[in-house]
Amino acid sequence: MPALLLGSISTIADTSELQRQAFNAAFAEHDLNWTWDREEYVGMLANSGGAARISAYAADRDQDVDAAAVHATKSRRFQENLATADITPRPGVVDAVRAARDNGWKVALVTTTSRANIEALLEALDPGLSTDDFDVIVDRDDVDQPKPDPAAYTHALRRLGQDAADCVAVEDNVEGAAAASAAGVACVAFPNQNTSGQDFSTAERRVESIDYDELRALAVRD
Repeated sequence: MPALLLGSISTIADTSELQRQAFNAAFAEHDLNWTWDREEYVGMLANSGGAARISAYAADRDQDVDAAAVHATKSRRFQENLATADITPRPGVVDAVRAARDNGWKVALVTTTSRANIEALLEALDPGLSTDDFDVIVDRDDVDQPKPDPAAYTHALRRLGQDAADCVAVEDNVEGAAAASAAGVACVAFPNQNTSGQDFSTAERRVESIDYDELRALAVRD
């Protein structure tokens, strides 16, 4: 049977602005005179990895910054934001996951974020979605290379016991879409509010809502 691979926490719920707010709160906590407005942050999202973004930003300003420490604070702030935010699943996600499971599909979350971020999101969304809805959850501790490297996908396929040709991925950013494509997995682009301007040319199609029948058409070739 096929498998549905959701490629990031922002394919489940649009957390992009909560992430940006958490970065800015972390900067203030570390006495950094930085503020990432939405336009600037959108421009950074073509590259994955929050700690890498912090390092690059500091290097551009000739500042010596403990990027790992700042990013750890950002993650804590993000999890705090999730606990108090009125956050809901993105259009079609819950129905698509339910339909996939009802039809015997396996479902995985294939991210390179931390397990703590994943658990905080799923706790905020429960009972709409929970860890019980996923056969496999991949986080950043499972792989050495972030997306666009396909490692997260190849790891998920191995754990699921699935062939790439029998799977369909849903990704909200271009590096994730490139990772799925590099792993041989058909990909549907599902941009969030801050990645809508990105070039998803590696994806088979682009959607505003997830639909099980559309996903099945990509994963099942009768």
